Amino acid sequence: MIRAIVCGAAGRMGGRIVAMVKEAGDFAIAGAVERPGHPSLGKDAGELAGVGKIGVNIADDLNSVVKGGQVVFDFTAPQAALAHLAVAARAKVPIVLGTTGFTAADLSRIQELSKAVPCVLSPNMSIGVNVLFKVLAEVASTLGSDYDVEIFETHHRFKKDAPSGTALRMAQVIAKVLGRDLDKTGIYGRKGLVGERAKEEIAIHALRAGDVVGEHTVVFGGMGERIEVTHRAHSRDNFVRGALRAARWVIGRPPGLYDMQDVLGLKG
Repeated sequence: MIRAIVCGAAGRMGGRIVAMVKEAGDFAIAGAVERPGHPSLGKDAGELAGVGKIGVNIADDLNSVVKGGQVVFDFTAPQAALAHLAVAARAKVPIVLGTTGFTAADLSRIQELSKAVPCVLSPNMSIGVNVLFKVLAEVASTLGSDYDVEIFETHHRFKKDAPSGTALRMAQVIAKVLGRDLDKTGIYGRKGLVGERAKEEIAIHALRAGDVVGEHTVVFGGMGERIEVTHRAHSRDNFVRGALRAARWVIGRPPGLYDMQDVLGLKG
């Protein structure tokens, strides 16, 4: 049995990880963590996740439980995730990071910490989305610079970062293939008299509404035709399945920073 520790265990994603880890035949919950002062501290993680008591109460510090685990899951917030990665690195416990909203400085810190521990970092753990990243690279490479690129992402009203990490990764994948610097050509929504669209723009538009789990559409617009590629997530369970697959894969790997493309064997 793989002993798993879940950070953010009382959150929407954390709760589903707890539930699906319990359902999986090869995992067991070894620890559950929430931020200091959280109202769920001390409560049974399984009961909070709706799967009954599992005998693991939610702690306020990863340090107190990390040595009992073989892998850490983190779907929290950027600064909390960085702190959890530092703890995992000191304890040499592999970690699966699904948190989004990292700055360039944060990503540099993640790169540094992952020299001490294997870490799978992905803005989206969905297997389908990660296959889509590869497909988008092939489409962009074939179409070239004659097609305009626009990305639309929709998420629930509670999402804190915009655009989504998934939309950013899509833009990065396409920009790399087309030889563009996203820092210079990226456009995030439009307002006012902005003039004619620049040829090299890669635009991302963020929508927030209701309880949408996640939807991403990439539009390649040419003169006389348009190609649209869409992924819709119907449930958070989709992300958890990918995270579990990543956890199985990362245990025993050498220290380093990996992503779901590594996990799925899509590189090369």
